[in-house]
Amino acid sequence: MTAETPRRPRADAARNSGKILRAAREAYAEIGPDAPMEEIARRAGVGIATLYRHFPNKEELATAALEQKAAEEMSPAIDRALADDDPMRGMTALLEAMASLGSREHSTFAAVRHYGSLSPEISTPYYEALLVLVRRAQLAGLVRADLVPDDLHRITVMLLSVLWTMPPASEGWKRYVTLVLDGLSPARPSSLPPAAPLWHPEKRDTRPA
Repeated sequence: MTAETPRRPRADAARNSGKILRAAREAYAEIGPDAPMEEIARRAGVGIATLYRHFPNKEELATAALEQKAAEEMSPAIDRALADDDPMRGMTALLEAMASLGSREHSTFAAVRHYGSLSPEISTPYYEALLVLVRRAQLAGLVRADLVPDDLHRITVMLLSVLWTMPPASEGWKRYVTLVLDGLSPARPSSLPPAAPLWHPEKRDTRPA
């Protein structure tokens, strides 16, 4: 009995934290990056004091919500990409994983951008893995030799930036991953995926159906 007592509060805290982060992502998707903390607490089934005890402000909450999702999806994607014997295939898979996450978690990324910037916990493992894969591809003659580490940051930012021109969860980003990879590779151009129409979120009809 005594041994179990200290564990229960920690387990309860972890469950509450997970519920809050999932509720935050849902609220961002439905309401936007300004989703009220009270609404997030309601969706999570916790009191507002509990929410603030875990996440004292909106920046910390948005960052933690994205970190949780990135840890679930990007960590295994990084491991798979690094384990691939084909560095070009691994690099492609990693770029696609980041773009896919950005598309599906469009609203959470928007909240992070609104309140702060992408944390090193999310970006550093990704960039480190991408650099390893690019260097392997360069040694294999599959990627141009003049590519430098700073280019990888800008390429990723460019890929993520196209997400703001298409509906959330669209797969239109695949076209631009292909274009980027063709620009990095000395091989002949690939067949492009179809282009997504330009999307203007400010012009959406927000009236109830």
